[in-house]
Amino acid sequence: MAIRVVGEEGMLRFAASCASILKQGGIVFLEGTLGAGKTTFSRGLIQALGHQGAVKSPTYTLVEEYQFADAQVNHFDLYRLGDPEELEYMGIREYLGSDILNLIEWADKGMGVLPSPDLVLEITGGGDSRLLEWHARSERGQQWLEPLSILAADYASVAISQ
Repeated sequence: MAIRVVGEEGMLRFAASCASILKQGGIVFLEGTLGAGKTTFSRGLIQALGHQGAVKSPTYTLVEEYQFADAQVNHFDLYRLGDPEELEYMGIREYLGSDILNLIEWADKGMGVLPSPDLVLEITGGGDSRLLEWHARSERGQQWLEPLSILAADYASVAISQ
């Protein structure tokens, strides 16, 4: 499943619309180059769940935790991870409950320690336009694809008509 978004506002709006589906919990790897929009997507989703403050990239802290009345989100950025074993030292398994949404940027840095994702969101493109492609990697991920496809179709029709 793929969708094209235009601008930061487009990324934030689409991510916000995904929040109601993904908040059930699972593991989502966010893939893309520096500046692709991984943290922007995370910000839109986390703010849609009710976070009032800034959503900063956890580049130096590795993880930021967000608690909501009906959801919990852990936002990881493993860009500066020196060795995947560092995840074991920080107690990574305690973060990965099945009812917790884990958004993981630069997951390739944690391979061998991280479990397989439910979904991979690949963000590509440049300038003001991004292509977002979802890839299911588990049964849960497969179950998410249909509602995400409906959201993408709805988003595309709204974006075209604006």
